[in-house]
Amino acid sequence: MDLSPFEKELINGWQKGFPLVPQPYAQIASEMNVEEVQVISTLASLRQRGILSRVGAVVTPNSVGASSLVAMSVPEAELEQIAEIVCAEPSVNHNYERENDLNLWFVVTAADGDDLDRILARIENNTGYKTIKLQLEKAFHIDLGFSI
Repeated sequence: MDLSPFEKELINGWQKGFPLVPQPYAQIASEMNVEEVQVISTLASLRQRGILSRVGAVVTPNSVGASSLVAMSVPEAELEQIAEIVCAEPSVNHNYERENDLNLWFVVTAADGDDLDRILARIENNTGYKTIKLQLEKAFHIDLGFSI
């Protein structure tokens, strides 16, 4: 991963404490002593290059809208291809492989339960594999900041 010092500073500096103001990118730019357009274009470039998957809040599950941890059973030979299809869905935050019959896991967020079901149906249609919504039994706080 070839990142400029500015890109590293932007990623590392704003994974937490993202400004909740009407113009957050302008505030970030001001604090980094650059123009707002540079912040926005850099984030767009990082996303286009596959370095960032999204910029957005992480909230307690189902406190706003609906979300679910989802699992699929995918043949090993197709796992990478199916994971790409799943990640192409804008409502999927991330996915990962598990050593289990249910070997592809991912998190989906949606406006409500009906929307969540429509997204999962679309994933099933696009992949040809069944999705399984996993019920939240106990919530854990996971620090999602990753130093670059």
